[in-house]
Amino acid sequence: MKTKELVYAALFAAFIAVLGLIPPLPLAFIPVPITAQTLGVMLAGCFLGKRMAAFSLIIFIILAAIGLPVLAGGRGGLAVLVGPSAGYIFSWPIAAFCIGWASEKLWPQVKTWKLLLINIVFGVILVSLIGAPVMALITNTSIWAGLLGAVSYLPGDLIKAIIAAIVAMQLKAISPIEEKMHNS
Repeated sequence: MKTKELVYAALFAAFIAVLGLIPPLPLAFIPVPITAQTLGVMLAGCFLGKRMAAFSLIIFIILAAIGLPVLAGGRGGLAVLVGPSAGYIFSWPIAAFCIGWASEKLWPQVKTWKLLLINIVFGVILVSLIGAPVMALITNTSIWAGLLGAVSYLPGDLIKAIIAAIVAMQLKAISPIEEKMHNS
């Protein structure tokens, strides 16, 4: 990885940590709060591409694992990574990679609505399909109950998917994906 790519990955890890400063919204019926950090996951994929996006989220998880308060609500440490939020957090590098992969594939003909669809499929649905069953297993509830509870995240996640698609299109000219396409 080039120095510029490492810098982008580190900047996005820091950006996602900053999104963690926005207070999480706890829900009474589900132990995982609503956070702004999935916006950063989606934006990383749309803007950075698959490799750098996944790497930025791996950096982020390492920072959380060593105890830095980078998760929403100032949380960090190994306890969070084995708690109810674990599946969601560990889905982030996978989601960022998939969003980046799909964005790169469509880049020459990319449109906001295409990025929105990519974000919904990989940044909303995939994250929920990984996070909710893990949360259910950790909290000893049924997987169906976990998936049903995850529906409560949909309105906010859709708003984040829209924002990420719009911002990525506005920044398209300076995206590492654009640079990669021109250098190929």
